[in-house]
Amino acid sequence: MAAEVFHPVNDFQQFPNHLLVKRKMLKLVGGQYHIHDAVNNRELALAVQKGFKLKEDIRISINGVEKFGIFARKVIDFSGVYDVVDLETQPNTVLAVFKRKGWKSAFVRDEWIVCDAQEREVGTMIEDSVALGLIRRFLTNIIPQNYDFLVGGSRVVDLRQNFNPFNYNLNVIYEIAPDRMDRRIAIAGAVLLAAIEGRQRN
Repeated sequence: MAAEVFHPVNDFQQFPNHLLVKRKMLKLVGGQYHIHDAVNNRELALAVQKGFKLKEDIRISINGVEKFGIFARKVIDFSGVYDVVDLETQPNTVLAVFKRKGWKSAFVRDEWIVCDAQEREVGTMIEDSVALGLIRRFLTNIIPQNYDFLVGGSRVVDLRQNFNPFNYNLNVIYEIAPDRMDRRIAIAGAVLLAAIEGRQRN
């Protein structure tokens, strides 16, 4: 695992292995994504997507204190590149970079490249299968999305959407110990899926 991506000393390392990201519906401007302990339904953190921004700007906070952010590099970029940035360091430190494969994600299945701060590929975040991806795009959107966060070909985080026609809920299930992965990276990936992919499916 690349040391540049994994920074184990942060508040999120104490989070449980099973989280649930809930997207607040019917919000007219921007977006809100509530990050819960999936077992006891206790809210642990909040991701807020800024409204009236030309570039995607999402900030994740704990108890009102901004901890890290997700920022798009370009305006309306179909194959978007997003920097995950530690907001508690001066200057702000890049934790990881997510690169969306635009055309493939739109027409086949969702796929993201996960890079370290130097933009070296360290993993992928990919929809479960080509067949299900095609069904979701061209036949029905009622099949919940399912993603694998892979490092070295092995799944380290399972990202699974609950079936719910009224709300978007995404499970984040860590399959790797906290001392081996910065949990902010998977949370950033989950929030991106809820904000970008989930929005396009609804």
